[in-house]
Amino acid sequence: MNNYKKQASGFLRATKTNIRSKFLKYDYHFEDDKDMRDIYLITISRGNKSFSFNFGQSLVNSGSGEISPDSYDILACLQKNEIGDLQDFCDDFGYDIYCKKSKKIYKAVAKEWDNVQKIWTDAEINQLQEIQ
Repeated sequence: MNNYKKQASGFLRATKTNIRSKFLKYDYHFEDDKDMRDIYLITISRGNKSFSFNFGQSLVNSGSGEISPDSYDILACLQKNEIGDLQDFCDDFGYDIYCKKSKKIYKAVAKEWDNVQKIWTDAEINQLQEIQ
């Protein structure tokens, strides 16, 4: 197990957090995808709190539904910082504030950030930020 995976596993143990993944389908995940990939339903739970989302596996590990994303893959992709309002988000990530797609992405990222804050404390989120 490499350092990144050890770091992710250690974080999950320390925070008593569980991650479950369930293969859903082989399909296009992102709006602009040109290649299909394995899509998993990921559920992160801690105590009586949980949230779920669809996760598009890397193209290299897709095609069979047999290589589930590991805890590092999932934790590294989570939104771990405040994103501000739509204007801040678009400025920071280079999106056009007037584009419907930008607003859709902003809402999805804001929802993920809200869920991260519900599961972990600020101090734990600071630790989570180290998993990259």
